[in-house]
Amino acid sequence: MVDVTETVEILPKEASAKMKPKKGELLIGVPKEMDAQEKRVLLTPEAVRLLVSNGVNVVVEQGAGDNSKFSDKDYSDAGAKVVLTAKEALEVDVVLKIEPPTIEEIGHMQAGGCLISALQIGRQSAEYLHALNAKKITAVSFEHLEDKVGGMPVVRAMSEIAGSTVMLIASEYLSSVNDGKGLILGGVTGVPPTQVVIIGAGTVAEYAARTALGLGANIKVFDNQIYKLRRIKQLLGQQVYTSTIDNVTLAQALKEADVVIGALRAEKGRNKIVVTEEMVAGMMPGSIIIDVSIDQGGCIETAEMTSHDQPIYKKHDVIHYCVPNIASRVSRTASVALSNIFTPIILQMSDLKGAEEMIFNYKWFMKGVYTYRGSLTNAHLGRRFAMNHKELQLLLAARY
Repeated sequence: MVDVTETVEILPKEASAKMKPKKGELLIGVPKEMDAQEKRVLLTPEAVRLLVSNGVNVVVEQGAGDNSKFSDKDYSDAGAKVVLTAKEALEVDVVLKIEPPTIEEIGHMQAGGCLISALQIGRQSAEYLHALNAKKITAVSFEHLEDKVGGMPVVRAMSEIAGSTVMLIASEYLSSVNDGKGLILGGVTGVPPTQVVIIGAGTVAEYAARTALGLGANIKVFDNQIYKLRRIKQLLGQQVYTSTIDNVTLAQALKEADVVIGALRAEKGRNKIVVTEEMVAGMMPGSIIIDVSIDQGGCIETAEMTSHDQPIYKKHDVIHYCVPNIASRVSRTASVALSNIFTPIILQMSDLKGAEEMIFNYKWFMKGVYTYRGSLTNAHLGRRFAMNHKELQLLLAARY
């Protein structure tokens, strides 16, 4: 902790007075994440510098960037106002967070303001949605935001990071130091390469495969979508083993596997289990399973959610690593990637004088909105929590 005297030294001169943006200027708040497992931050000091130079006011809670090795002084020098409490960082026009806010944090937010954060449907409740609607907050889920060509930039960026990172994790737990099989991930002259099975052929699978191939491992990729299998072969630029998912072929591949990556993503609802407990029991002792899709329920029957503090457990003598936010392991890289996505969005929002005009002008931004001015606008959430929802386009049309 730093004392108040020490904090004052790193604040700009005007920090002692409450920030009062000029009429029409946007005020952005970046509170510190309350979840100890979450180490990312949505804006880097470099992004803050760019925003401030373009007339955007930024408030950052003390310590918000510490876990990504961005100091309060870095933010202060970039032009942000560093504040002592979360309340001050939440009483703004637009709140930028990684984790969705708690009920207490929502209580501090400005009525009619805007929230941009993850939604994490699996962890949400009707109480959370009612709290947002009670404050008439426009909430935007960044995992549902699209870009101008229909892609999902946040999901893509975090999947690239997770895909690259899982093979490094696998390498750790294959080593004798961690009571693994005592294998190098890859191969050396005269020694057979390690066998990696990747279930799913999306972005996580692509980057996991690139890393595994670069290290010299043999890979097998399974997915039920032929076009995805064809695409991953083209993206990797070489012939790799691909197969649709059937119990016999998959079970045989798992018996020979040193590393298994679960990378299936559900398009709607919960993931389907494709690796049964019986298949896991047939794997070699000391092998490792990493279920990247655990935040959607996982695709491996024996997978149970773990944390960065206690990331692994053993079942049938197979190591299981099932941490949902793998990108948080490399928080600085992930923070820079997220900041690169949201900085231009905030600049556009500033030009349009607020979130509402962003929704009205850009359909790709509208895709992420799930509450708007006291109304739930996401049909899936409405069905899940038995709540009434309204079509966002009709609400926008009613403005005129």
